[in-house]
Amino acid sequence: MVLHPLFENAAFGTVFLVTFVLVFLFVFQDWVFLTRFCFLTDFGRLDFRFRYPKSRCCQNILLYFDDTSQWPAVYKRPEKNCYQKEAVLRPENNQVINLTTRYTWSGCMVRADEVLSCVGGRSFRSVRERWWYIALSKCGGDGLQLEYEMNLTNGKSFWTKHFSADEFGILETDITFLVIFSMVFLLSCYFAYNLKGRQLLHTTYKMFMTAAGVEVLSLLFHCVYWGLYGRDGVGNGSLKLLGKLLFSVSFLLFLLMLILLGKGFTVTRARISHSGSVKLSIYMTVYTITYVILFIYEAEFFDPGEVLYAYDSPAGYGLMGLQLLAYVWFCYAVLVSLKHYPEKQPFYVPFFTTYTLWFFAVPVMALIANFGIPRWAREKIVNGIQLGIHLYAHIVFLVITRPSAANKNFPYHVRTSQIGILLSSPKAGEGAESFPHHAYGNSSFLGDSQPNFTELFSIQSVSAKDHLCLCLHVANYHVLPLGDHCCPKYYYSGTPGGS
Repeated sequence: MVLHPLFENAAFGTVFLVTFVLVFLFVFQDWVFLTRFCFLTDFGRLDFRFRYPKSRCCQNILLYFDDTSQWPAVYKRPEKNCYQKEAVLRPENNQVINLTTRYTWSGCMVRADEVLSCVGGRSFRSVRERWWYIALSKCGGDGLQLEYEMNLTNGKSFWTKHFSADEFGILETDITFLVIFSMVFLLSCYFAYNLKGRQLLHTTYKMFMTAAGVEVLSLLFHCVYWGLYGRDGVGNGSLKLLGKLLFSVSFLLFLLMLILLGKGFTVTRARISHSGSVKLSIYMTVYTITYVILFIYEAEFFDPGEVLYAYDSPAGYGLMGLQLLAYVWFCYAVLVSLKHYPEKQPFYVPFFTTYTLWFFAVPVMALIANFGIPRWAREKIVNGIQLGIHLYAHIVFLVITRPSAANKNFPYHVRTSQIGILLSSPKAGEGAESFPHHAYGNSSFLGDSQPNFTELFSIQSVSAKDHLCLCLHVANYHVLPLGDHCCPKYYYSGTPGGS
């Protein structure tokens, strides 16, 4: 964490959480919060350099920790004055550093230009990882004016030095999930290649691939950010923000795909009704706007003097509510699809069961993070849980849609080349978007891109009273219900099982 010069002869208004700070401070206050950091039990270290005019003597560095009698007892307590805020500190713990030549441990000396220059440091030891909050005071004075540098570290290792203790393991976790998600994405591309050869690469599967690819990009940006951060304590905030945005895009795209599959899109129907499309558009727009509000709220209104979680905000609770609303919609859509296409139970039953857990995982995780995880461990734990939830969702989908002969859950049975014919049928306005009841599944696929004549000329699970016509094109074969839109000249009319 590193802060470069940001203020000059201006009021101190923004706090940046970094391990190295170089700032010019000038405020008409006698007590101000500077920054916070979660130190290890034995290896925490603060190194500082403070410079201010001798005429402004004497100012103090105040070191509060996260005990209820300390920082929570003084921060955002307008009823307490500067002296009362200093009184909660324990002198025996060396929590007050007087920036004056009379206090040896401050390392202060007067320069020729009548400026006090104080160079020193502090080591932090406690029974557990603790949040430490650094403030500055000059009680009863005419405000604070100084230039300061601070370097806050945890040990010497690249993996810990510039990281606050609550951030330990985030880089390693992100790298691990980047490798796993990359494998998931590559495997989905391989499956997509097989599906394309069989003309079964439907829109919903493409949405899944896109969500997985965006997730990989998100993790890549996060890994680059944390890698730079571990090197110099600064990082690049734009990379972190871009990673968060891509993470949200991946989530929203996956959520939309689940709702579409629940409604039967590409599984039992070729398109969503107009009213359904409008509802989906409105819902996803509201969800996206709420996400944007959450980002803005986190950037502008989250107080660095408090350890907060992204979902611990009105926008965060709004997202949890939208997630539960999506689940209700998902349940209704799946039930309707099963009512009209009971032969699709091998796909929809495991699909509904596994993603019920996923829908509830995000709100439960947010509530546990807000109320059940200690603040000094929250960020690293939540990061791992959140990535684990996303990985679970992607792997489950990859398993139930794998295009292998042994997969009984394979959802698609209509080829992509048939969908256009269905939609252009004379009955298109009366429900031709629905696929024929056809549950041959995936057992007869041979695994290549050539026509499978066994599959084309034998239809399973079709009522004996339904007549079929076989359209013959050059190098293309389609099986359609009689009268929907057969070839003008060449067709075969008969009962199922005919050849």
